[in-house]
Amino acid sequence: MPELPEVETTVRALREPLIGRRITAVSNDWPRQIASHEDVAAFDWQIRGQQIDAINRRAKYLVFSLSGDDTLIIHLKMSGHLAVEDAAAPRHKHVHTVFSLDNGRELRFRDMRKFGRVYLVQEPETVLGGLGPEPLDEAFSPDVLRERLNGRSRAMKPLLLDQSFIAGVGNIYADEALFYSSIHPRRTADSLTQNEIVALYAAIQKVLTMGIEREGASIDLYTKPDGTRGDMQNAVAVFRRTGMPCYQCQTPINRIVMNSRSTHFCPQCQPYPVKSESQ
Repeated sequence: MPELPEVETTVRALREPLIGRRITAVSNDWPRQIASHEDVAAFDWQIRGQQIDAINRRAKYLVFSLSGDDTLIIHLKMSGHLAVEDAAAPRHKHVHTVFSLDNGRELRFRDMRKFGRVYLVQEPETVLGGLGPEPLDEAFSPDVLRERLNGRSRAMKPLLLDQSFIAGVGNIYADEALFYSSIHPRRTADSLTQNEIVALYAAIQKVLTMGIEREGASIDLYTKPDGTRGDMQNAVAVFRRTGMPCYQCQTPINRIVMNSRSTHFCPQCQPYPVKSESQ
């Protein structure tokens, strides 16, 4: 699933060909992809003629500000991909929603697994309201992370995947952040020391920034809007490196399953505390 760096890369690539363009029509052959409207025709009627004024990101969502005070929101989910192509170019067989533009091009939403969703709303918070803080915003600090951890007893890996806790972190970057902060994925939030919280904050910032600089991780289906691959998969420390030596200590990377998600860590660099018999 595209995570914060992959979605941010997509947003940045789409700004130049889309901002200032007007949507002239919408076609769709998988109505469930249009999550905000029961009727695709009603969606088309509402969005038709609106100009794309800005494109931003919130967590893993792409947020398009439109001239008619509506907001177009797209979640790529597991296999979604957005690209701007000439209307005359052949469409991929898994393109299900197409936004026709006023310059003879199209914004095409390809989604092989059909989990992606499209919303057109007047109040973005109806879709985005339950999300946690943005981890790369200036307002997010070690103190904010400490406050959000306070009183929680969940294991750290599933907690980092909880979008109401922190927005945008998924499986890849959770594993990487826990490695760089030397925290075992089964450690509970209430077990972290103050120094570990600071280290986790720095690690989250580090791996997300690295992911954006490398334009995402093309490990599964993700590619950039132009079809080329990101490079973060060549810089991961633990994710999907099961059995391979840790870059820091040469110990083989372990894999476990937590909440049905593969989790990768170094047992030497990320030790799980064992209570002594006297405890």
